[in-house]
Amino acid sequence: MNPSIFLFLCSSFADVAPLLKQACPMELQGKVITFIPTASTPESYKEYVKLGQESLEELGLKVVPLDVATASSEEIRSTLSQGDLIYISGGNTFYLLQELKRKGADKLIQEEIEGGKPYIGESAGAMILAPSVEYVQLMDETHVASELASFVALGLISRYPLPHYRSFPFEGVGEKVLATYGDKLPLVPITNDQAIIVRGSELTIVTKE
Repeated sequence: MNPSIFLFLCSSFADVAPLLKQACPMELQGKVITFIPTASTPESYKEYVKLGQESLEELGLKVVPLDVATASSEEIRSTLSQGDLIYISGGNTFYLLQELKRKGADKLIQEEIEGGKPYIGESAGAMILAPSVEYVQLMDETHVASELASFVALGLISRYPLPHYRSFPFEGVGEKVLATYGDKLPLVPITNDQAIIVRGSELTIVTKE
């Protein structure tokens, strides 16, 4: 894996935003972050999208929203290339993956990350970096992504993030995912107060004090 890769994967970004400032190899003040809220589209509760955006702005970042589902392929390409960082918020993992693949944004995001652009993934935005999102079926509804032909995801990490572990209201489902897939997949459970930081091939978990 490219040693310049930097990933910050979390359950609830608003809860752990200060950890990004400490960990990110880039000075955040004044930088442009491409903000992809697409996963939230099928969800009834979307407050975390606004909280995530506000938390990024509080870190001094200029937020440029990009809804992959409605943007043109050219718009996606230019917005991603012009931004200094990429952020994908939470919501329905299957809908998110479907729309990224449909527009070819999955490949563009992979290229940007592998080129050293810092990536922040919240919940669904964290899980799509695993090799597959099959394990997410216990957490998210698949029927909202009727065009998704395969659970194969971006595969930028070899592990499988399990966000919202032991965090309301996902306590039960987190344990269910662990019980079902824990002996088959290298799951990495994180609470809402933790983040997975990937630098090159090194993965660490940090916890908000």
